[in-house]
Amino acid sequence: MSDVLPEYLIDGPDSKDAVATFLFAHGAGAGMDHEFMTAIAKGLAGHGIRVIRFDFPYMVKRREDGKKRPPDRQPKLLLDFQRHIDAFADEGKLVIGGKSMGGRMASLMVSDIAAESPDVENCLEKVSGVACLGFPFHPPGKPDNFRGGHLQDTTLSTLILQGERDTFGTRAEVEGWQFADSVRIKYLPDGDHGFKPRKASGLTERQNWEQAVELLAAFIRECVDASE
Repeated sequence: MSDVLPEYLIDGPDSKDAVATFLFAHGAGAGMDHEFMTAIAKGLAGHGIRVIRFDFPYMVKRREDGKKRPPDRQPKLLLDFQRHIDAFADEGKLVIGGKSMGGRMASLMVSDIAAESPDVENCLEKVSGVACLGFPFHPPGKPDNFRGGHLQDTTLSTLILQGERDTFGTRAEVEGWQFADSVRIKYLPDGDHGFKPRKASGLTERQNWEQAVELLAAFIRECVDASE
C-alpha cells in the first residue's frame, strides 16, 4: 500500500508571522513524518518558528511503491535540497538543517563541496544558519571514515546537537576534533543517535527531545536576530 504524503509538511505560523523558517530534512532511514521529526517540528512551532519538512526523492519513491531503497547519491540529494531552499528563500529568513544525513546535507549546501556537484550551487547567501541533529561524523564502528572535514572551515553559524553516546560520533570523539569558530556543539545527556538516553540515566527520550527544541529554537532566533 502506498503512503503518499503532500510535498511538504508545515508547522507553525505563516511566513509573515514567523520568527524564521526552518527547512528540516530527514535522515537516511525514515522520512519527514517520523516521530522524531514531528516532535521537533511541533516543538519549534510553539516558539513561533515555521518548520517545513520534505522527503528526498528516494523516500518519495519508497512511499509510492512501498519498496525500501537506499538514499540517493550525494549530488542528487544536494540538488533536491537546493530546490527546496530556492522555494522558500524569498519568504523571509531561512535556517536549514536536518536529522543525521539531512543535517549533513544541509551543512554541505553552504560549503564549497556543493559547488563541486553538477548543477548545485553554494547556498551560503540564501540561509542564515545551519542546524544538524545527530551529525553522522562516521559510520558506526568506522571512525577513520570521517565525514565532517567541511566543518573545519565553514563560515556560517552552525549548531550541532549530538547525543553523548551517538555511535556516529560520541562526545569523547567529537571533543577531540577541530571545527571552525562558527560551529558550536551541544550534547544531549546520555543520548544515542536519536537522543534516547538509557533508563539508568534517569532521563527520558522526550526530555532530551524537549531540550533539543529549546537549544534549536534559541539558535534559530540568534541566527535571525530575533529575541524571545
